[in-house]
Amino acid sequence: MGQNETPEWNGEKIRVLAADSTRMSSQLLAESLSQDRQFDVTGIEPRGSYILDAVAQKKPHVVLVSSTLENSATLGFDITRRVRAGHPQTKVVLLMDASTPGTVVEAFRSGAQGVFSRTESSKALARCICCVYEGQVWASSEELRYVLEALRESQPVRMLNSRGEAILSKREQEVVRCVAEGLSNRDIATRLKLTEHTVKNYLFRIFDKLGVSSRVEVVLYVFRTRNEAVGAPEIDSPHVSEPRPAVVGKAVKPMAKVGPNAVDPARELTRRTRM
Repeated sequence: MGQNETPEWNGEKIRVLAADSTRMSSQLLAESLSQDRQFDVTGIEPRGSYILDAVAQKKPHVVLVSSTLENSATLGFDITRRVRAGHPQTKVVLLMDASTPGTVVEAFRSGAQGVFSRTESSKALARCICCVYEGQVWASSEELRYVLEALRESQPVRMLNSRGEAILSKREQEVVRCVAEGLSNRDIATRLKLTEHTVKNYLFRIFDKLGVSSRVEVVLYVFRTRNEAVGAPEIDSPHVSEPRPAVVGKAVKPMAKVGPNAVDPARELTRRTRM
């Protein structure tokens, strides 16, 4: 599938909640998206309690939420965490006024499946929703760069406790490897001969033990440990202009200069972040 293509509609409407920065903008966003017959969109009051109640009642597939809510620049991230904690099957896309390194990294740490800049078109937003619904991660090459840079600068997640014992059980490590391969919960359940419910329980325990909040962070951790083993590739100057990819999870033009034995971060994360 090309980067400008939308996944083929299979007849099931994608339930979407739109909570933009104001009630009017939420309604306008819902009306715009509703013109696409594959979406069932509801615009809601952009208040934290309203959003959480609506998610519980309507059980949307995807929630579009502004990073800025109720005049708070951080409430959107908190709502994302709470949605993902209470309804892990629901995907969240954060609507960003500006994609700065700090806000992008915080968005994915909060559990968002995608970040979407308001400067992008409504057609791009439709592709974003479809791809996130399909279990992929939406981000531009530049936004992916922010995440990778933060990953390199952060302290590695400890896999051993103070006594030198493994934090994760053998089965939890198997689940982590499956997540890193891009397998869905159903695929993991089939491979490990478990139920999907059991796989979800394992994931919750893994998140808690590693101190992460999303599958994306688990995949990034695995990528980092592999990257540290082979040596980090050289990154081009951030001033180099490059077309914005539609989604992480599809073919993305690499931003790194990669030798024959090095890891290309864009391609590696692209291959692995199919949830």
